[in-house]
Amino acid sequence: MKKSANIVWHEHNIGKSERCTLKGHKPAILWFTGLSGSGKSTIAGAVEERLFEAGIHTYLLDGDNIRMGLNRDLGFSAQERVENIRRIGEVSRLFVDAGLMVLTAFISPFRSDREMVRGMVEDGEFIEIFIDTPIEVCESRDPKGLYKRARSGEIAEFTGISSPYEAPQRPEIHIDTLRLSKEEAAEAIVAYLKKRGYIENV
Repeated sequence: MKKSANIVWHEHNIGKSERCTLKGHKPAILWFTGLSGSGKSTIAGAVEERLFEAGIHTYLLDGDNIRMGLNRDLGFSAQERVENIRRIGEVSRLFVDAGLMVLTAFISPFRSDREMVRGMVEDGEFIEIFIDTPIEVCESRDPKGLYKRARSGEIAEFTGISSPYEAPQRPEIHIDTLRLSKEEAAEAIVAYLKKRGYIENV
C-alpha cells in the first residue's frame, strides 16, 4: 500500500513533559521478552500490580490479546512477526507519549525487532527485560499445548522448536526464573525503576 504524501505530524499544545508532570513519574516501555511459557505475562502482571497500587499510571499489552484485535490480520510468518512487533512498538510509543509506564509481554524472538522498538522512543524509555527460562522448563509447563503441537508438526515456525529465539545480549534487566520467584522477579524490576529514578515511593 502506497503512503499518502499529504500527511503531516500534528503537534499538540499538551506534550509528554506536561503529561509526565501531571502523573508524577517518568514514562517507559518495560519490554518483557522470553520463550513461550517463560513467565513473561505472569511477571509483567505482578510488576503492574505493584506499580498500580503505588499510583503509577500503567498499561499492560499481552501477545494473545493484541492478536485478538489490533493484529488479528497477522499470521506467524517471519514478515508478519516483524509487522506484529512494529505495530506493538508504535502503540507502546503512543503510551509513552501519554506519560504511561507500558508493560509489554511478547516473545519478540528477534533482536532486530526489539532494537527497532527501542529506536522509536527516546534514550532510557525502552527497558528490555529478559525472562530467562530454559526451554525444557517452558515445555514442561506448556499451558496451551503449543510445544506438543509444534513437536508433532501441527504448528510451523514455532519459537524455540522450528524457529530461533535470539536472547538479549545486554538487557537492562535479566530475570533468571530458576533463581527468582515471581514475587522476587517483580521486586527486582521495581527496584531497578526506583534506583534509576523512573518512579518513587513504591
